[in-house]
Amino acid sequence: MSFQRPADYAGELSVGDAYALLSQDEKATLVDVRTKAEWAYVGVPDLSALGKTPILLEWQTYPSMQVAADFTPRLIAELTERGVGPGTPALFLCRSGVRSLAAARALASAGWRRCYNVTDGFEGGLDASRRRGALGGWRAGGLPWTQS
Repeated sequence: MSFQRPADYAGELSVGDAYALLSQDEKATLVDVRTKAEWAYVGVPDLSALGKTPILLEWQTYPSMQVAADFTPRLIAELTERGVGPGTPALFLCRSGVRSLAAARALASAGWRRCYNVTDGFEGGLDASRRRGALGGWRAGGLPWTQS
């Protein structure tokens, strides 16, 4: 597994490495921090083959896109309910890897040591036509996902 390791969170993982970690560590948890609208209209990671479900918790609330002030305590409560502690990998995913980085740093600042940002997110970067979903990301990487 290759990743970069900044001082304030565990580091960056490619979507492939993220899925591998989720497969190998039974407690590793995926936190999708996109908005309700994104989950509904774009899709969500499907971890059912691993016997898991991602945590869906908005980092920014649509449509205002203001950071959810209660994000960290709500996430810690959900992780704790799932039996996940501060030493367990928490993998953060958004559309392209920006919001998830902020969310990973927020949980890391609360003392959780193994917070990873999933680079390229669910949809990846913009292609030559300025569209997402074809270059990088969970979907373009061929990882399981579902549309609601």
